[in-house]
Amino acid sequence: MTAHTSPATATATRRGRRPGTNTTRRAILDAARVRFAADGFTATTIRRVAADAGVDASLVMQFFRSKSELFAAVMSVPPKALTRFSAAFEGTDEHLGERVVRAFLEVWEGDDTSSEPLMAMLRGAIVNDQANEQLREFLQERLLVDGIASRAVDNATLRAGIVSSMLVGLVVGRGIVSVPTLTGADRETLISIVGPAVQRVLVPPPTAERP
Repeated sequence: MTAHTSPATATATRRGRRPGTNTTRRAILDAARVRFAADGFTATTIRRVAADAGVDASLVMQFFRSKSELFAAVMSVPPKALTRFSAAFEGTDEHLGERVVRAFLEVWEGDDTSSEPLMAMLRGAIVNDQANEQLREFLQERLLVDGIASRAVDNATLRAGIVSSMLVGLVVGRGIVSVPTLTGADRETLISIVGPAVQRVLVPPPTAERP
């Protein structure tokens, strides 16, 4: 401690955050926002974002762990929303469709503040083609990474796209367009109807053998 530094100042310095952390994180987010807007979700890479921000790719991963979490941070989507959706794919294939629909509705229509940025993202996607494309790509990759790819089904990318369209359409109908039959239905009823349809897309039944 120098003669010009008071004990109080020294204590505050020691207790403060490591210098540069917030600035670096903000630089990464700013670079990612520009890169996602220019290239879309699929074409954007951690290495490109790191280069734009002037940092090492490992530092980006240290802050955000994956491209999905980086995108979520840019869009202000709470990490627990990703965790809840990913958890739906854990376990056996039985009732997978219902688990996915339930998790999706709980995340997008939750009673807490986690659903607010998601709905804002969805509203933006409806009026902005670029945001619409990024949202579709983001949801499709989450479905692929979290569940479909590990189950080794045919046409995994197509199946992920179909399910993401079904789920987004359901939320748009209930939360934005306010289709009366959808807004009037309780969540469990929707899950019981939509769940089996999603199940057939995610986990196709085995082809019956010909006699």
